[in-house]
Parts: sequence; structure tokens; C-alpha cells
Amino acid sequence: MNVTRRPIGDQDMEFLLHLYASTRQEELAHVPWTPDEKMAFLRQQFEAQHRHYQDHYTGTAFDLLLVDGRPAGRLYVARWTKTLRIVDIALMPEFRGRGIGTALVRELSAEADAGGRSLSIHVESNNPARRLYERLGFHDVGEHGVYKLMERAPREAVAR
Repeated sequence: MNVTRRPIGDQDMEFLLHLYASTRQEELAHVPWTPDEKMAFLRQQFEAQHRHYQDHYTGTAFDLLLVDGRPAGRLYVARWTKTLRIVDIALMPEFRGRGIGTALVRELSAEADAGGRSLSIHVESNNPARRLYERLGFHDVGEHGVYKLMERAPREAVAR
């Protein structure tokens, strides 16, 4: 399995919409809307999120994840002076549970450690990925609405 990344482009918007929709399936499963109504809602939510990320996270790497050349997910990372922030990480359902996310977070942890920076991410309280982040050394450091800010201190700082 060869995982690569490249910057997102206009040609990726439809894939990114379907990726976003896949992350909301469980949440919308019990909503009494037609499939077209759900898709219209998801499109509006995706476009709002995409605009927000583009407007508020300038200088961020917005990457499409490819597995063996096939679009599989997205990884958006802001590289700030004192921290790397995982703005968003998501994989299509068929690529989840295969160690891809773990490998990416470990790679970002090594990058953060090398620069003496923390690694952080906002995660919904009920997101099962919280367990992964905890296993990889993240802990809660704050709240923002329904999101917990989780952070992993750089290894050098932990060792002191």
C-alpha cells in the first residue's frame, strides 16, 4: 500500500464532498430527509467548511491522500511556530482501520518533535478517533464548542 499526498485542486472538490459526506453518514442516518435533501445539506455544510478552512488557515497544506494512486482521503496541516495543527484528517470508509491514519499521525509527530513543536487537533468528544490520539500521546488541553483540543507535547519536552 503506497500512500502519497498532493495539494488539493478544483478537480478534487466532488471527491472531497463525498469524503465529507462519508464522515456524516452515521449522524444523518436517522434524519427523516430524502437522499436528495441530505445531499443538499451535506453540500452546503461541506462548502461552508471548505471556505472556513481556506479563509482561516492560510499557509496550511491542504493535501489529498492517495493510496496506490487512488483518492482515499484528505490531510490538512497548519505549520505554526510552536505547534503543528492537524486541521482535518479523513479517510473514505474503505481505507479506515488499515493503519493509514496512525502512520500519518506518527509522521506528523516525528516532524513536530524534530522542530520542538507540539502537535494538536480538535476532535469531537464522541469521535472514536480520540482513542487513537490518546494511544499516540495526545491529551485534552481545552474545549471549543463540541470539540476538544487534544495536544501531544514534543518528545524533547516530555523527556525533560
